Amino acid sequence: MIRTGEQYIKDLRDGRTIFINGEKITHHVDHAAFKNAIKTIAGLYDYQKENFEKMTFITKSGNRIGRYWEFPTTALKLIERGQAAYDWAMQGAGWIGRGPDHVSSALVGMMTHIDVFESYSKERADALKNYFAYVSEKDLYLTYALVNPQGDRSKTPGEHAKNIYHTLGLVEKNSQGIIVRGSKMLATGAPLADEVLIGVHNPLKPGIDERYALSFAMPLSTKGIKIISRRSYGLGVNPKDYPLSCQFDENDAILYFDDVLVPWERVFIFEDIEMCRKQFHATGAEMLMDTQSMARYAVKLHFLAGLAQAMSEANGINKYPAVRESLAELACYAMNIEGLFRSLIHNPNRHNGFYLPDQTQLYACQVIAQSIYPKVMDTIRNLVGGGVIMLPSSEEDLLNDEVLNVVEKTQYSSTLSPIEKVRLMKLVWDSVGSEFASRHLQYEMFYSGSHFVTLNRFYDRYDWKFSKELVENITVS
Repeated sequence: MIRTGEQYIKDLRDGRTIFINGEKITHHVDHAAFKNAIKTIAGLYDYQKENFEKMTFITKSGNRIGRYWEFPTTALKLIERGQAAYDWAMQGAGWIGRGPDHVSSALVGMMTHIDVFESYSKERADALKNYFAYVSEKDLYLTYALVNPQGDRSKTPGEHAKNIYHTLGLVEKNSQGIIVRGSKMLATGAPLADEVLIGVHNPLKPGIDERYALSFAMPLSTKGIKIISRRSYGLGVNPKDYPLSCQFDENDAILYFDDVLVPWERVFIFEDIEMCRKQFHATGAEMLMDTQSMARYAVKLHFLAGLAQAMSEANGINKYPAVRESLAELACYAMNIEGLFRSLIHNPNRHNGFYLPDQTQLYACQVIAQSIYPKVMDTIRNLVGGGVIMLPSSEEDLLNDEVLNVVEKTQYSSTLSPIEKVRLMKLVWDSVGSEFASRHLQYEMFYSGSHFVTLNRFYDRYDWKFSKELVENITVS
């Protein structure tokens, strides 16, 4: 059995509660704000089925599931995982930020370090193992929500005396499980996913914030979970005007838990601040999920380099030395990230019998990836100039003969027809200037955390002793 796009869509008809534009929706699959993105994810599952030999593996129970669920027990399996992530990213040109292969990779990484959970609590470790078996065999799509709402960031969640459930926290526990209340963000793809993994990436203060130190997973259709979607960038737009927005908008969301009962068998961490930190940083979770992200990012940069080249050819500037330099820089950025991604899957460390990317290398990748994207956006903006502003207002203009007559005179190109050029420039705008594009800029800049966080994380991991010995050897001689 392989999960198909049709099965995925059928499973999403689960009656979950989503709010968007003042409307409460319980049948979201066919809603204009979500249906195109859902169709895109369904296409990934169909691609997986059509290319099952490279994209899936057979479990002990006989199911064929996505390779992102497979343990990297050999160096080859780590490479195959990475290549499958790359091939999936190719289907959306890198614009699907958090597809079904992302959080699943984090869970695999936790399982490679199950000893970390067992040293914390055998019961919680067993809950994680059983949950992993359940979601992997069904090949479910998970998102996660790890960040606390901003609020007053000078205070930790427990210091909000008048609003202690501003952030998701424990209300009470009983023999069945725990009851939680409050919100988490940013649940990217919550309208598209089957379930959500809750964790904590924010600093918590011992003695004050234990009620917020929780990790668990629940179906997004669970009664009491409210999905508050941001504005849909694909709602009401023409695909020819916004070719990316209409296909790949993942609809980030705030999740609010209104006294939700989480059964003990789905609770992985309970009131332990240190273990919340270890869940991602002391296991293979971060290493595997961010390797998937680097695969996607490499593909996205290749797309943007190709888009800039096509735009330059259409404008007849691609042979100018300064333009060639800019295009070469874009290509270098893409090859840089491609090389970093390949180094992660071809230069692993071994732990508990699993082959995992090197964490120091990964942290270097995060820092570089954050730095590159704004430069890519600036380069393309400089190359296109006013070309993305002088476009007709919409595809409807091209149906008006009077307007079309002007478009054919003004959108001149030696390589493309005027309409082809308009549509190319619409694609450029949707990549660098639309709301969708702005969201992606913010996403790539802060996906791994604030820049100072990623730099400090790398500083702590880097082998300064090795570097200083090089200096000392030269000094002594």
